[in-house]
Amino acid sequence: MARYTGPNCKMCRREGCKLYLKGERCTNGKCAFDHRSTAPGQHGAARKKVGEYGKQLREKQKARRYYGVLEGQFKHYYELAEKQEGITGANLLILLERRLDNVVYRMGMAASRKEARQLVLHAHFTLNGKKVTIPSLLVKAGDVIAVKETSKESVKIKALCDGLATAVTPKWLENDAANHLTKVVSLPAREDIDFEFEEQLIVELYSK
Repeated sequence: MARYTGPNCKMCRREGCKLYLKGERCTNGKCAFDHRSTAPGQHGAARKKVGEYGKQLREKQKARRYYGVLEGQFKHYYELAEKQEGITGANLLILLERRLDNVVYRMGMAASRKEARQLVLHAHFTLNGKKVTIPSLLVKAGDVIAVKETSKESVKIKALCDGLATAVTPKWLENDAANHLTKVVSLPAREDIDFEFEEQLIVELYSK
């Protein structure tokens, strides 16, 4: 399945909630969801009865679109989560939260995960001192994500680095604004994920 390239706001309208896919635009009053929250399409405004399967599917799509992963990738994360000890749904969200592009977004270096993914692909960061270009890479406790030295000369990257000092990061990340880096002090826990998910519905969907 190819990556979606259409309007991001349509995804929010389809899932019935803001997924914060466009950075500041989602919070400054210009968000299309604020003006038209009905599902896209000719019959989007019509009331529809949603069955159990429909609820499960929408929850899975919401999580997949929120983190910006493809269908195959999402299923792979579910299979990994299922093999781990603990609650499968929580394990799934924690794996998604550990993606490098999500960490770059969480550390305040990007306005959205889409922008964070592009920055990683363009090799603007290092992981433990080594260049990295894989947005899906899973970080672990003790990892250090830093802005590459040559990238600090870019006007855009300099502006993003200024945001490190004021960024509100989750407790499992620790920003060092002076050195333009972030340390993963621990793995995220389920309660560290501030977006509302009903992950049990996703587990039920894949358990059929």
